[in-house]
Amino acid sequence: MKLTRKSLEDAVNENILTTDQSNKLFDFLKNQPETGPSFDFTHVLYYVGGMIAIGAMTLFMNLGWESFGGVGIFWISAFYALIGIKLANVFGEKGYPIPAGICGTFVICMTPIAVYGLQHALGVWPDESTYRDYHRVIKWHWLFMELSTLAVGAILAWKYKYPFLMMPMAVTLWYLTMDISVMISGEDPGWALRKIISMYTGLLMIALAFWIDIRSRNKADYAFWIYIFGVIAFWTGMSMQHSDSELSKFVYFSINLLMIAFGVLIVRRVFVVFGAIGCAGYAGHLAAEIFKDSWLFPITLTLLGLLVVYLGILWQKHEQRITRKARNILPAPLRELLESRQA
Repeated sequence: MKLTRKSLEDAVNENILTTDQSNKLFDFLKNQPETGPSFDFTHVLYYVGGMIAIGAMTLFMNLGWESFGGVGIFWISAFYALIGIKLANVFGEKGYPIPAGICGTFVICMTPIAVYGLQHALGVWPDESTYRDYHRVIKWHWLFMELSTLAVGAILAWKYKYPFLMMPMAVTLWYLTMDISVMISGEDPGWALRKIISMYTGLLMIALAFWIDIRSRNKADYAFWIYIFGVIAFWTGMSMQHSDSELSKFVYFSINLLMIAFGVLIVRRVFVVFGAIGCAGYAGHLAAEIFKDSWLFPITLTLLGLLVVYLGILWQKHEQRITRKARNILPAPLRELLESRQA
């Protein structure tokens, strides 16, 4: 919940604060530096500008850069990275953590193209592929670029500790596992293997994010981006699995329900969103295939929806008592994580 002028006025009306205290508190909070992202015009400008710069040097890199040769690409990339480091330091010292984190992220995103140029300069690039294929094609020799990106990202995350630095590392982890599948199965891995690898990779990334979440429970949200790409990888791999068994489809539905419950428990909306999409897909399957000629199915589904709403009302009435009893049996680190997320 965000503290607004209206909420302070309500507190004055309830005799919790005086008008003078309300005004002083609002002015004090307004003058505090922003340490986390929020949806306002300033932060939108930060991220739009940052993503334009990052996209220009990653997704939208064209063949014109190839004319500089490996040595040219490496040194130009290194020059851009030095500018990014300098700006990150300047913004950090001036108390602008969001732009500083974006500049640090830009440096991490420059790492794969710098390694690509270095490999060309050393004459060890194995085929005719170009850097622009990096984000579109799965190949084993991207591994050197990905491992270098993770190494640079780990160093910058340790030095600067800005949560946004985890975004390119999460994407790179996802890329890395897909390229490893090529090493395992050859140059053309089948879709069945890719889906399985994506699913289990997502699970590992979710576990990593949960571990980071607990370790950094009293600090910034370093796990956010790893959760995002972990859930995308897991849910996509799971949803693309094919089965003619209704039991396996029900298991899929149950896993999506568990994702929703887990997302609510640790206050991570990405689990809830993808879990809800999966549940809606299963309901659509039931309506289209199993009960397509049944007049009773829409009525039953409506009653089920109303029952869920009623359960929500019961939960709201007894939430504090149930939550308190449940948290008392949890390990202390997990209990502290849930309490910090609730706050």
